[in-house]
Amino acid sequence: MTTGTGAVIGGRRDRAGRRPRHGRAGIAAALAVLALTGCTAQAAGGTPQPRETGPRDTDRPVTSPTPKPTATPPRTLDGIRVNIAEGQTVGVGMPVSVTFDRPVPAGERADVERQLKVTAAGVRGSWSWVRDRNLHDGQRVDFRPREHWAPGTEVTVRAGAGITRHFTVGRSLVATVDVRSHTMTVDKGGEKRTVPITAGAPGMDTWNGTMVVLDKQRRVFMDSRTVGYGDAYAGYYDYAVHLTTSGTYLHQNPKANTYAGRRNVTHGCVGLATDGTARRFYDEVIPGDVVRVTGSAETVDAGNGYGGWNLSWKDWRAGSALD
Repeated sequence: MTTGTGAVIGGRRDRAGRRPRHGRAGIAAALAVLALTGCTAQAAGGTPQPRETGPRDTDRPVTSPTPKPTATPPRTLDGIRVNIAEGQTVGVGMPVSVTFDRPVPAGERADVERQLKVTAAGVRGSWSWVRDRNLHDGQRVDFRPREHWAPGTEVTVRAGAGITRHFTVGRSLVATVDVRSHTMTVDKGGEKRTVPITAGAPGMDTWNGTMVVLDKQRRVFMDSRTVGYGDAYAGYYDYAVHLTTSGTYLHQNPKANTYAGRRNVTHGCVGLATDGTARRFYDEVIPGDVVRVTGSAETVDAGNGYGGWNLSWKDWRAGSALD
């Protein structure tokens, strides 16, 4: 099925105190800044997100006016980036996310959506304009199916005349973190295992709801001063799986050796023990895999990473500029 359908998903204000929340105003330059949910990190190595810019249509030919002008959109989209690389294999939760160098005015968004096509057999989906925490309103539009992609689905994305992507959905992996029982259940293709975890301490709670793996780094540097926690921590953490742009990670944490399965003691991230538990999860996870957190307080926003799965299908469809 081929679809091309988007409007605005509202953001949240920042969390009072020291932990940042979902801001309603951001700037494109802030893309490189991680204002972390309890953890702040600078990657020491990992898988970068693809950011390819499409051709610019700056020299369009001048045409004579006609009695009945049409609303035909331009052949190319200006300053466009797509989050998925050509030939990539992704997890079942990965949306197609398109960002722009400048905000798209509300009156132009329907024309833009008509130039964005996702083709996948048997898939019903929709575009929705998402208020990214680090971008202006109108700089991001995402496509997601009504339900998670089926494993093995082959998808083609076309953005105007300039960008085409083909990607494949891999095996299903959904990890469910229960902050009350201090456990994480990993369901990989129907095979399940449960491991102990430690999550955010009271007042520094891990985001609730569904998150999607953005990327992963073998090692990241985390500094508590960048999120207002003083000198609480500053150092490298291993096997870090990146979940939100505000900086939530699921990573190895030596404190988990003592507290996993018993108590929540982190600054917002999910900690796994150093006995091989963290490394095993890191080795098997890919971008697009799903991590659900239950039993916590506040739900992650749609624009804080790929949080669109926290919206109902009706609300997601309401974010499209098309009828």
